[in-house]
Amino acid sequence: MKFSPPLQQATLIKRYKRFLADVTLPDGSVTTIHCANTGAMTGCAEPGNTVWYSTSDNPKRKYPCSWELAETAQGHTICVNTVQANRLVAEAINRDTVTELSGYSSLRTEVKYGKENSRIDILLQAEGKPDCYIEVKSVTLLEEDRGYFPDAVTTRGQKHLRELIDMAQSGNRAILFFAILHSGIENVSVAHHIDPDYFSLIQEAEKAGVEILCYKAVLTQYDIYLERRINFNQ
Repeated sequence: MKFSPPLQQATLIKRYKRFLADVTLPDGSVTTIHCANTGAMTGCAEPGNTVWYSTSDNPKRKYPCSWELAETAQGHTICVNTVQANRLVAEAINRDTVTELSGYSSLRTEVKYGKENSRIDILLQAEGKPDCYIEVKSVTLLEEDRGYFPDAVTTRGQKHLRELIDMAQSGNRAILFFAILHSGIENVSVAHHIDPDYFSLIQEAEKAGVEILCYKAVLTQYDIYLERRINFNQ
């Protein structure tokens, strides 16, 4: 996924009201940018961090600039725009980067399904194959050289796991896909110390046949894309 034009640099002053952040531009002026991330953003939003933002020419937008990447004091780059995760996974599947998901003729997004009135992030279909339901999660929390998901208690994520379990038990293929959007993460685990209920559901999901894939992204001001699979350790 290419950024056109390339991302612009700023310095974070603060993130607030979940969806907004004030930043200082290179000329010293201050502006407010949109933050498409409702999570805790632990370790991603420290004042003074370098911010990379995109600009929209949509005249209807109140805040034309969107926060895309953050650089930490440790030199790591993080994609904080969670909207990008689904796009990156779909793009990687179409490029055959994710070899585990090759061979499907149809890719659809945001399809209604399940017993709890959900929408699956990606649905893959092909004649002669079970339907493949893919739930995408962004991983940006780094603690002691390991990536963790979730970074806060997620009842929504728990619901998604229950839906995937139902799909697997019904004879479909069910995938929990972790998009690793932090340059410092090389291994991923479930954050049982943050959300023990999610951890329990992950264990149940694996027993039910839900597959877990973790792919790491390359992150620059010019483009971002999923490059390679990394390890998942429950």
